[in-house]
Amino acid sequence: MTWTAPEATRTIGPLTGGERETLTYFLAFYRSTLMQKCAGLTGRQLAERTVEPSGLTLLGLIRHMAKVERTWFREGLAGLSVPPMYDPEKGKDADFEDLAPDRAPDDYARLVEEIRLADEAAAAASLDTTFTRRDSVYSLRTVYVHMIAEYARHIGHADLLRERLDGTTGA
Repeated sequence: MTWTAPEATRTIGPLTGGERETLTYFLAFYRSTLMQKCAGLTGRQLAERTVEPSGLTLLGLIRHMAKVERTWFREGLAGLSVPPMYDPEKGKDADFEDLAPDRAPDDYARLVEEIRLADEAAAAASLDTTFTRRDSVYSLRTVYVHMIAEYARHIGHADLLRERLDGTTGA
């Protein structure tokens, strides 16, 4: 049996409310949108390069966003020391380049788990909680805005990749 990315329901939330509710809603919306763009595809399809000469793939985006979630929320905000997600010997872009279709279910599950752990790390922190990363001070508020922008940028990539794979388009 061939694994396929599970169906995903886009998170719909309030369009009014406080700052925290707005930031967490939009981040959840974009996270679920990436999952929706991958739904129903096999590991092979997720790893397929469809917009030559770019090596960008949906699986690469899944792996990259798992790394970004871990970096900003668990390493940055929570201050945890966690092992590298991908082999450092393979370079800083291993999340995009070291792809194996048979590992797609694990990569997908890793993103789901990193999202859960990111939300857990942020739950008890205020938007004004700060941490230092690479000699700069960041607040949780800034992390939310950064993550929303990161997902939004990559959703545009995911739209093109998915359309090239099977013609599927959508908002």
